[in-house]
Amino acid sequence: DKIATYVEDEIPETYRTFTIMGGFGRTEANTAVQNIYLVPPEERGRSQTDIHKQIMEDMNAFTGVRAFATQPPTIGDRRQGQPLSYVLQAPNLDALIEVLPRFLEEANKSPVLRQIDADLKVNRPEGVISIDRNRAAELGISVEQIARVLEFAYSGRRFGYFLKNGKQYQVIGQMQRQDRNDPGDLKKLFVPAKGGRMVSLDNLVSFEESASPAAIFRFNRAVSATIQGSPAPGMTLGDGIEELDRIAAEVLPEGFRTALAGQSRDFAESSSSLLFAFCLALVIIYLVLAAQFESFIDPFIIILTVPLSLAGAFLTLHLTGQTLNVFSQIGIIMLVGLVTKNGILIVEFANQRKEQGLAKVQAVLEAAVARLRPILMTSMATILGVLPIALSLGASAGSRQSLGIAVVGGLIFTGLLTLIVVPAVYAIFSREPK
Repeated sequence: DKIATYVEDEIPETYRTFTIMGGFGRTEANTAVQNIYLVPPEERGRSQTDIHKQIMEDMNAFTGVRAFATQPPTIGDRRQGQPLSYVLQAPNLDALIEVLPRFLEEANKSPVLRQIDADLKVNRPEGVISIDRNRAAELGISVEQIARVLEFAYSGRRFGYFLKNGKQYQVIGQMQRQDRNDPGDLKKLFVPAKGGRMVSLDNLVSFEESASPAAIFRFNRAVSATIQGSPAPGMTLGDGIEELDRIAAEVLPEGFRTALAGQSRDFAESSSSLLFAFCLALVIIYLVLAAQFESFIDPFIIILTVPLSLAGAFLTLHLTGQTLNVFSQIGIIMLVGLVTKNGILIVEFANQRKEQGLAKVQAVLEAAVARLRPILMTSMATILGVLPIALSLGASAGSRQSLGIAVVGGLIFTGLLTLIVVPAVYAIFSREPK
């Protein structure tokens, strides 16, 4: 209720908000999710990121509840929760319960992480009733009789129903609320013994109170706990995963394993695929160009434009405060195909001039001058086409902004240096005309 009231009073950009108790079908009764829908961007003066930052700062003032603000990911399950999802897999539940507090303590100390929490919480009150079998045997009472009395008193089981005045009524086996709230209420229960005597149940059983997990989770068939959190301001998702790996290496004993889930797993999979996709794109482009130019030297000169584009993309992402995410990775893959056309224009024209008898240095200089306008025209056309994405114009464009920034930055950087680097490399590696 406090969170819902806070959202309605302190977030004027809220269009609609509602609460889901229990947390998307989980078994924890003390969890809830407050969903916030914002008005369109043109109707508010703050971005979603600014509002998220305010909520995160204000949540620290709430007492009696642990609250975290999360933004649903653009790609993947929108109910994955916080960006960092780090799974601890233990050989058994007791070992996991023992090591989990130390792991959370170290994670909360780290300046790289924030809002660290675990889904496994040992906070559910539990009562354990132990039967004194020897005492029960002496009195001629079976374990089944004791279990049946407890079932009738506390299970809430439906034993049947009856009809009365056209209505159906259930027969529930359960004591009244005031007679089953205290462990001392066991004294009110009696079990029949030999000789027709009635024996109080507290003479046959012992009661112990303890705490247990509200739910036991499994990951890859192992008992698990998922650590969730967010990178600290200025840190990336990759930094957060590396920090959790470092803590795991220091804290976890033998027999434990770790894995990623949610957005963290998506990030790791996309990052591992990036290098493969990038290398595959280079190999395919090189082989196609080698077949077209009938040479292995000319494609090598053209491929040198790719490192220039990467440098421009990374520099632009750094200067604009963007991160290397799924969208910026897609933009970098796009650059491989976009920037090679600058080298193709220069190398192809230089080869034509060499066939006409010019020296390779003179041929490439003329090619750079003659192809300046086509390079600028094609580069500017691509940059202007991607610019709306880079400037984050339009609703929901912010998530794709890093893609546009990577492409625009790479094209500008490559366009300026291609006219210098490619002719220089061509003058060194290309063969003189025969």
